[in-house]
Amino acid sequence: MTETQETGIDPVEDTKARVLAAALPNVVFDGWTDRAIADAVRDCGVDPGLARLAFPRGGIDLALAFHWANDAALARRMAEADLGALRYSERVARAIEMRLELVAPHREAVRRAAALFALPIHAADGARAIWHTADTIWTALGDTSEDVNWYTKRATLSGVYSATVLYWLGDDSPDMEATRAFIDRRIGDVMQIEKVKARFREHPIGKAVMAGPGRILSHVRAPGQGADDLPGRWRR
Repeated sequence: MTETQETGIDPVEDTKARVLAAALPNVVFDGWTDRAIADAVRDCGVDPGLARLAFPRGGIDLALAFHWANDAALARRMAEADLGALRYSERVARAIEMRLELVAPHREAVRRAAALFALPIHAADGARAIWHTADTIWTALGDTSEDVNWYTKRATLSGVYSATVLYWLGDDSPDMEATRAFIDRRIGDVMQIEKVKARFREHPIGKAVMAGPGRILSHVRAPGQGADDLPGRWRR
């Protein structure tokens, strides 16, 4: 029995964490590649077979492991943070800032990951990663949406976060001042859209639309509300 089995630690997850830690210094030079994994496996002395299980698709899985690890760290940090004195929009802004602060020491690794996820072959992985970050933030903020709003909140935040990351990669201002201002502007834009949507719902035409064609949206349910593992469900 291995040491990780004796302690109850998943050997694949343990391998993933160790390889990622060993690979990060070299990603700056080698990118998120199979070579980065091979060098990390050699440096940290993990079993090559477990490494193949941990990263079956090679470099793209290594980049995703980096993203998931920082999302998990964000969830822990938000659980410990006192955001109660902030307005809701300010809490969202602070969550985005926290996520960037976590990866600030690895800016070049993030740049390399952004370039990798921009490739058409990996675009779906990139979209899934950004969505996961948005979901992490909304879940940590206590979002209780069970209808179509579950999707629209995450879709909107995904757009704000992805734009912010690209802006941040080129930001050399002290303490991310320019990026923080950029976040405030983007969230301000979203709030204006929400105000327009609220006025539309209160307008007679809007009420007619929501009672007619728009009623279809009332049947959409968030994941976890049904009896299966589909990414959502339709209520009859």
